[in-house]
Amino acid sequence: MLSEKIQTQIDREFKKYPADQRQSAVMAALRFVQDEKGWIAPEDMSDIATYIGMPQMAVYEVATFYHMYKLKSMGEFTLTVCTNLSCQLSGVSETLLHLKNRLGIGLGEVTADGKFGLREGECMGACVAAPMFTINNRKLCGHLTGEKIDQILDELEAGSKGGKQ
Repeated sequence: MLSEKIQTQIDREFKKYPADQRQSAVMAALRFVQDEKGWIAPEDMSDIATYIGMPQMAVYEVATFYHMYKLKSMGEFTLTVCTNLSCQLSGVSETLLHLKNRLGIGLGEVTADGKFGLREGECMGACVAAPMFTINNRKLCGHLTGEKIDQILDELEAGSKGGKQ
C-alpha cells in the first residue's frame, strides 16, 4: 500500500500531464517510493501500477531499465559504478577491483554491516570525469583513484547512520 505521502506526491505529478497520460508519472512514483523506503519491492511496483492505472509489467520494465532504481536493499550508501566505454578506457576495472578489495563485496552485494552496496550502472553522462561512481544516485564522484576512493569511503563511514536500506 502506498503511503498517503507518496499518493499526494503522485497526485501532484498527475497535474503535469494530460488526464489520459497518467502513466507519465511512473518514474516519479518509483522515485517517491525509493526515497521513502530506500528501495522498490515488487509489491511497491504493483501498488504503483494500480494507483497510476497501468500494467504491472510496464512499471517493472521502467524500474529495471534505469539503473537509478534499487530493486533490493543496497545499503546506506549505494555506489553505482559506471562501466560504460569511456570509463572502461579510463580504468574502471582498477576502480572496481579497489572497491571490491576495500569493501569485501562484489557487484550486486552489500557489506555485512549494511553500510555499502556496490552496483554497476550505464553511462552517467559525465565521461570527462571517468572513471566514476555515484553515491545514492545523488552525488557524482569522478576521476577516481585508489586514494580518492579511500578518502570518499572514509568520509562516508564517518557520517554513517549505521547501515540501512
